[in-house]
Parts: sequence; structure tokens; C-alpha cells
Amino acid sequence: MSAFIKVTEESSTYRHLEKMTILEILENINKEDRTVPDAVSKAIPQIEKLVSAISDKMLAGGRLFYIGAGTSGRLGIVDASECPPTFGVPYGLVIALIAGGEKAITQAVEFAEDSTEDGWMDLQKHFISDKDVVVGLAASGTTPYVIGALKECRKRGIITGSISCNPNSPVSEDADFPVEVVVGPEFVTGSTRMKSGTAQKLVLNMISTSIMIQLGRVEDNKMVNMQLSNVKLVDRGVKMVMDGLSLNDYEKAKDLLLKHGSVKKAVEAATAL
Repeated sequence: MSAFIKVTEESSTYRHLEKMTILEILENINKEDRTVPDAVSKAIPQIEKLVSAISDKMLAGGRLFYIGAGTSGRLGIVDASECPPTFGVPYGLVIALIAGGEKAITQAVEFAEDSTEDGWMDLQKHFISDKDVVVGLAASGTTPYVIGALKECRKRGIITGSISCNPNSPVSEDADFPVEVVVGPEFVTGSTRMKSGTAQKLVLNMISTSIMIQLGRVEDNKMVNMQLSNVKLVDRGVKMVMDGLSLNDYEKAKDLLLKHGSVKKAVEAATAL
């Protein structure tokens, strides 16, 4: 493997940010952000391999774990927490762990990411097994909490993946399916919540959405298994039922939806009559 260079820590290509006008700051941040999708595009072959491996395990009854620290960990939590309401899967199918525990979701927990043992200990609390897949999230690719967890997983035959923003990073060495999205130096030097965070969010969107489609949680282009947890989602569901049944009666479609609990079940029940 080539020498490891921490691109995410290299000096910003912009100087004297404090002397820029607000407009200049915004335009330059946006200029940098526009480079992120291209970097993600280059990593699609790696993402495809990871998604295929995860899908196979989950179709066989396994779970997906994200594990990270700081911004990376929080992004994993966002993605995992949105799977049940969006796709109607049970809580516990996609699980996200963050160094420092729940407190770290909203506050920085000092030195939590520096333990090489805590990550594996956190995974053990969920009775991790070789049926599952663990994806380590680390923009730098060097987070001890993540690397330690992936090392222990591999010792036990648990499939691992990673998402990082530095080429040839240490976390990639401990991932069966590494994904490296190299976005270059940040606008504010070392602030990986910016381009690196955006890149990780894009990749997580791609991973979870692709997997849920493979698991049959999407039909046509509709979230037919979404939870009806608020008025907006009920309204969206009613319109899906109307579309699926070629029905013009909003109230009838709403009655069907609320009776059966999901778009998929409502449409299946009505078409079975």
C-alpha cells in the first residue's frame, strides 16, 4: 500500500478568511462543496462492493452497524435513526454507535475516540456476530475507537467496511470493503465537518437507500412501508394509495391507509378484494 498522507489535515487553499466579505466566504465554501459529488462518484465502485456485501448479510437476517466518533459518529446516528420511519424496518436493524455514548451526540466527549478497546466493547453490548456487518466511519481514517473495533471484528469473521476521506488510511486496512472519498483540504484547515462530512453523508444516503431497495422496502419510487408518524406522512401515504389504486377519493384512501397501517398493506388489501 502507498504511503499514507492525511489530506484532510492539509492547509486550506484559501488564505486570510477573516478578511473575506460574507459573500466571498459563502461563495468559496459553495465552490468547495461542489467538488464533493465528483469525489463521491469516483468511489462508486467501492461503494457498490460494500452495499452488495451488506445486502447479502441483511437478506440473510443480519444487521448493519455504523461506528464512529465526532461528526462521523453523528452522521451514522442520523442515517440509522431515519431507516425505521422512512422504510418501516424495525429499530435495531441498523444501529449506530458513537464514541462517548449518547452524550457525544450533542457534546464533545474528551478523548472518547482515543480508546482502541471501547468500540469493540460497545459492539458487544448488541451481541454482534458474524451475521452482521460493521462499517467504520472516520473522515481522517485514523480514529482509534473505530480501528480497534474493526480489528476485533475481523478476528471474529465479521465483515467490515469503512468510509474515510484520506487515501490509503489505516481504517481502510482493517476494512474488507473500504470506501475512500478524497475531497481534499477543507475550507477551514482540518475542519472535517465540512466537505468530509458532506461526503460521508452522501455515501451513507447511498448505502442505506440502496440496501433498503434490495430488502424490498421501496416499490416503484415510493416509500410504501414508511411509518405514519405525522400529518405530513399520512397525507403523503394517502396520495400514494390513491396513485396505487387509481382512486380519486381522498377520504376512502385515507381510511384504507389508517386501517392497514402502511401504503403497501393498504394497496394489497384493496386489490385482493
